[in-house]
Amino acid sequence: MSDTGTAPNSVRSPAQQRARKHWLAAALASGPVLALAVWVFGPHGLKVEQVAKTWRLEIEVERRVLETGSGWCDELPEGALVLSRRTLDKDPSGQRQGPAEHCHYRSPQWRTSYVAQSQGQAPDLPQWPRPVLRLAEGDHQGLGAERLGKRQAFYELQLEASDGRQWRCRQSRADWQARPARTRWRVQVDRYGVADCGSLPALASPRGENSGD
Repeated sequence: MSDTGTAPNSVRSPAQQRARKHWLAAALASGPVLALAVWVFGPHGLKVEQVAKTWRLEIEVERRVLETGSGWCDELPEGALVLSRRTLDKDPSGQRQGPAEHCHYRSPQWRTSYVAQSQGQAPDLPQWPRPVLRLAEGDHQGLGAERLGKRQAFYELQLEASDGRQWRCRQSRADWQARPARTRWRVQVDRYGVADCGSLPALASPRGENSGD
């Protein structure tokens, strides 16, 4: 048995060789175009400029006010003043069995009066607003008094593409603080122009290897 050193399937016909040459030529010709498409729109995303880091802090200010309402007389809120009552033979919702008293009442409640807000951008440090609160109007129910309510904080990166498109990406305070004031990133943008803020590079190194430069 002789050994020529050549596998039987390694020999191509002239037609196969010509087809392979055409395929290689087409791949080489389209390479720069594909590379550009991948750089701009591909897995690494669109290159954008981070032009600012902004912050906005909000506090709801609540005020004690009188409100009217209606409900079952044995379930009225604390401090309610009954204006009228009547007996219902049947609960329309079906949750109660038998007759029960239903009341029309007035009671003091805390309701949002306005939202105090402070805002700025790095390097200014975020600071909560300090609204001046009103005191009660002398009523024993504390009517007219104000208090601080729900707080919300918004830390965002302002991104801008070379074609003028802009986006805002909300961050946790820790990530917002860790990112540089101005830099470049790559971010995924869909065909409708919506940026996927979750595709921003993670902060893995203080040197900025993930900045997309």
